[in-house]
Amino acid sequence: MSARAAEALGARLPALQVAANRVAASVWQGVHGRRRVGPGDSVWQYRPYMQGDETRRIDWRKSAMGDELIVREMEWEAAQTVCLWRDASPSMLWHSKLVNTQKRERADLLLVALAALLLRGGERVRLIGGPRSVGGGGLDRLADDLGRLDPGDGLPPPADLPRHARVVLFGDFLTPPDAIAACVGRIASQSIRGHLVQILDPAEVALPYHGRIRFTGLEREASALVPRVDGLRDAYRQRLAAQQDSLTAIAASAGWECSLHRTDAAPETVLLALYLALSGDRARR
Repeated sequence: MSARAAEALGARLPALQVAANRVAASVWQGVHGRRRVGPGDSVWQYRPYMQGDETRRIDWRKSAMGDELIVREMEWEAAQTVCLWRDASPSMLWHSKLVNTQKRERADLLLVALAALLLRGGERVRLIGGPRSVGGGGLDRLADDLGRLDPGDGLPPPADLPRHARVVLFGDFLTPPDAIAACVGRIASQSIRGHLVQILDPAEVALPYHGRIRFTGLEREASALVPRVDGLRDAYRQRLAAQQDSLTAIAASAGWECSLHRTDAAPETVLLALYLALSGDRARR
C-alpha cells in the first residue's frame, strides 16, 4: 500500500466504523429471538495454525509430525467462523451521478457492518487474504486489515479456510462466469457454504444514458464511443441479466446463495437478509 493510500485509509476508517456500527445496530434491533445452536457433538478436527490463534489450541503432538503448527478444534467451533471478502479492483471505485456512493464504499460498509453483527452474536470473523481471525472486540483490527488487502483482480485469492466455515463475498461480479465458477468451486470444495452479494450502481442496472456517449474502462479496457446509446439499452440489459443468471446458477450448483444489492438501496435490507441466512446456515449444521 502506498503512503497516500494508507493516509486516505486512516482518514476514512473512523467514519466507516461509525457508519457500520450504526447500520449493524439497526439490523440487530430487527432480529428477534435468534436461536443459538449448542456445541453438539465434540468431534475434533485439525487445521494449520493462523496468526491470531491462541497458542493453547496448538496440538503439539500433531505439529511434531510435520513442518507446521497444527491447531485442534471441535467441528462445531470451526462452523462459527465466517470468512469475508470484498472486491477492491478498479471497477469498484466508481459511482454514477445517480448516487454518491462508490461500489467499493458500499462493499466496505456491508462487510464491516456484517462483521460487527457476527462478533456481537459471538461468532469469529476472518478476512480472506487477511492476516488473522478476530473475535470479541476485534472490529477495529478487522477494519484496519480490510484496507490493507491486495486489491486483487475481482475475485478472492486462493486460501486455506476453516472446514465447514461460511463465506460471504461482496463485489460487482462482472468477471467472466467461468472464472467465478472456478473460484466458487475451489472454496466450496472445502465443505464451505457461501453467499455472493453483487453490488451494482443503479446506472449499471438501467443504463439510463441517451445520445452520444463515450464509455471509458476502469481496468485498462479501451474506451468506446457509442453514437446512440439508446439503441444498445435492450441488448445491454439482456447481457447483464445473463451474467446475473450465471451467478445464480453458479451459487446454486455449490449450495450457495446469491443476491443483488444496488448502491441506491438501504444497506440494512441486504444486511438483515445476510445475517438471517448465516444464522440459518449454522442452525442447519
